[in-house]
Amino acid sequence: MGKIHYDRTRIGEAMDRILERTKRMDMSWDWPCGVAYYGLSEAYEVTKKEDYLRFLKERVDELIELGLPRWTVNTCAMGHCLITLYEATGEEKYMDIIKSKAEYLRKDALRFGDYVLQHTVSAVNDFPEQCWADTLFMAAFFLLRVGVMTKEAALIEDALNQYYWHIQYLQDEDTGLWYHGYNHITKDHMSGFYWGRANCWAAYTMSMAGLILPECYLYPQYLEIVGSLNEQLSAIKFLQTDLGLWRTILDDEESYEEVSASAGIAAAMALKKNPLYIKYIEKSIDGVLSHVAPDGSVTGVSGGTAVMKDRDGYRNVSKKWIQGWGQGLALVFLAAVLKYDSISGDGAL
Repeated sequence: MGKIHYDRTRIGEAMDRILERTKRMDMSWDWPCGVAYYGLSEAYEVTKKEDYLRFLKERVDELIELGLPRWTVNTCAMGHCLITLYEATGEEKYMDIIKSKAEYLRKDALRFGDYVLQHTVSAVNDFPEQCWADTLFMAAFFLLRVGVMTKEAALIEDALNQYYWHIQYLQDEDTGLWYHGYNHITKDHMSGFYWGRANCWAAYTMSMAGLILPECYLYPQYLEIVGSLNEQLSAIKFLQTDLGLWRTILDDEESYEEVSASAGIAAAMALKKNPLYIKYIEKSIDGVLSHVAPDGSVTGVSGGTAVMKDRDGYRNVSKKWIQGWGQGLALVFLAAVLKYDSISGDGAL
């Protein structure tokens, strides 16, 4: 099996800079913070640097003390770092919040069709009967992690059901790529673009499913996941730019290169551990690191993006500002590179 060639010192220094810049971001209990702190959690898991865990605990404890918001699909993204904190410290307060989030998703979150989670970003009915690829990271992957950790079969089944139906609704079987969203009322993909970060959410969370789910091959729904991922990655590799990145609309050469999507897609390739992806991963290492500024800001990251009305809607989203998901997904990718040699892969399913 081939190996990735990279400079470990360069990657470690970049991760430290990203941590230091993320410390200065005033993020509250919502999905930007959830993705950023998940990235910090992954960086801690692979490096075991106490600085990462110390900051994570201090900031999360401060946010808990200030008071937690009403749960939505998006606020459940913060559950990922709580899993790391609970496993590292054993403090039950983290588990209590984890269970509260899981209970919300199971009992109170809006659903449609075959018990599919509706994407929500606030306490109101934002997007009636719409599923977005974002929900896979914010909720489905979280439910799967909790189910595996607590050995609750119902949570695992619910999570796998989310993956299954998001695949049916959002993946274009003709291209292998993913649409951003699906409207169950109008039975269409709305504007119908292959948004880069949607493909990142899908690819990354699907690549993680087999790594965390024991005996994953015994679950028929997991075989749907791995089939979907295989098709997606085999198509998406051809859309990588010369700079090792992917565009905000994947198949639109006039769309700008977008770093958070690129990091998540490249991380999925690393976790899949197919040796045919090594050359793409190595290009992405240079591409992502070139966007880590001296102060640790991850640049070239598009702002928060709804399912936009048209091509220009996606292409005109600003990438000027530092974003929590940019910081987090860059760390996710760099952590995946560092642990590449220890990944077992999915057994070529």
